Amino acid sequence: MKQESLQARYSRLAEESPDSRGVDRALRFLDFLFSSLFLLISLPLVVLIVPVILITSGTPVLYRGERVGRMGRVFSMIKFRTLRRGAESRLGPYLGSELVERTRAEYTAIGRWLRATQLDEIPQLWNVLKGDMSLVGPRPIRPRFFEELAAELPAYWQRLVMRPGLTGFAQVRKGYETSWAEKLAHDLEYIADRSVPLYLRTLAATGWRVLRQSLRGLARPRE
Repeated sequence: MKQESLQARYSRLAEESPDSRGVDRALRFLDFLFSSLFLLISLPLVVLIVPVILITSGTPVLYRGERVGRMGRVFSMIKFRTLRRGAESRLGPYLGSELVERTRAEYTAIGRWLRATQLDEIPQLWNVLKGDMSLVGPRPIRPRFFEELAAELPAYWQRLVMRPGLTGFAQVRKGYETSWAEKLAHDLEYIADRSVPLYLRTLAATGWRVLRQSLRGLARPRE
């Protein structure tokens, strides 16, 4: 008999133990409303960003990567490409702080700025609009790392009861170098306490954090 993979097992656990609440309908409505509004507002930026990417680093303009979503379903997450072509295969084996460090050497001419301002994530609003993601929730993870983290952190499957987010508690409260156990604790806190006010506060905190990062990036001299 074929042994059930951890991803399949935890996907089944999430489906058998749904944490469905009335507030989830309200949050999904806000996702649809805000992502539609943000996409409309960001159109002028998209018109500028696309040709700059093409001129400075060629095609493709978009990065597409598989991520584990709600109930363990895998979806294609899209972003503006910020890394050199082939970077994903070179960075594939790494996680955490080592991944962050090695990624810095892979940025394209505009990629570092797009990442610092998080404008590279504008296309993810389409993922939110489609229902693959939420504006707020645990950040999506690559399938190849899911089983590794699930084996280390038995509670990891609980992230699958809701849609992954464009931003989340862990990103607002901590940096990229935070341990996976700490990130999981913040993600589970949001899942347990999720509400419309908490959702709105997290979006506001994300906006403030992105503004500060953008100002620091503009002020930092070129290396």
